[in-house]
Amino acid sequence: MRATPRRFIYAIFLTLGLGWIFLSVDKNNASHPRTIAAPQTGFLAPNFSLQTTDGATIRLSDLRGQAALINLWATWCPPCRAEMPAIEKIYNEYKDQGFIVLAINMTYQDKISDIQPFAQKYNLTFPILLDETAIIGSAYQLRSLPSSFFITREGVINEVVIGGPMAEALLRTRVEALLK
Repeated sequence: MRATPRRFIYAIFLTLGLGWIFLSVDKNNASHPRTIAAPQTGFLAPNFSLQTTDGATIRLSDLRGQAALINLWATWCPPCRAEMPAIEKIYNEYKDQGFIVLAINMTYQDKISDIQPFAQKYNLTFPILLDETAIIGSAYQLRSLPSSFFITREGVINEVVIGGPMAEALLRTRVEALLK
């Protein structure tokens, strides 16, 4: 039986495709999910450098070794307001064990003049960072406020919670898991 030219062409493409796959395989495992930054569970949290309301600069990568909660919020957001007392309580309970809260205000959607009164009203003592240009909203693929990212000491996202408000029990469970 004679091979038709069409079968011969298919065989060539199949061989080339398999060769390409073989040559493209990452032999150093550099594409392991924990080494790629992405706003989802199992991946490194996208790094950032933002100013706080006090003018200090915080870089996420400088906080490696600490478990973190990154909370994206705005003062006008009812679920954000509802969960802030629980976040503050959990922060105070676990901060001495290496837990930090980074409350990133979506300043490009908010009024900067509303942030300080909000922080005072809820007696917030954790850092409040300002996302004035939507860089974090974009990097973390913000779709809803609040959005929370629980980050391990190695900088890997352990869990993502979209929406709220988060209950104190949920927060405590997630933070204790991060601190193990």
